[in-house]
Amino acid sequence: MPNPTKSRLRRARRTRAKIAELKAVRLAVHRTNCHIYVQLIDGAGGKVLTSASTLEPEIRKELPNGGTIAAAAAIGKRVAEKAKGLGIETVAFDRSGFKYHGRVKALAEAAREHGLKF
Repeated sequence: MPNPTKSRLRRARRTRAKIAELKAVRLAVHRTNCHIYVQLIDGAGGKVLTSASTLEPEIRKELPNGGTIAAAAAIGKRVAEKAKGLGIETVAFDRSGFKYHGRVKALAEAAREHGLKF
């Protein structure tokens, strides 16, 4: 029986290889049971341009639990606002091998609603 983490990382590697060909700014998502983390990563150098997570104090005040769909939507909104501040409008969505479902989907839809294109 395959290890779920290995399978997820294999899927992530395939996605990242395609995004690397495009040389696009990458919106990378990482999800745990308790929190969700997002980074905007430069397409050329692999530098983190900005990030957002449910561990940030402003988000923790609003939402007591970081492992919910509402928390993921708040992070999507926050990262879209930070990206706009940097002048970034178009990104490549890297879901890190996670299914496009639940919190990952909520984050992506919130980011799109607040101006990011992917």
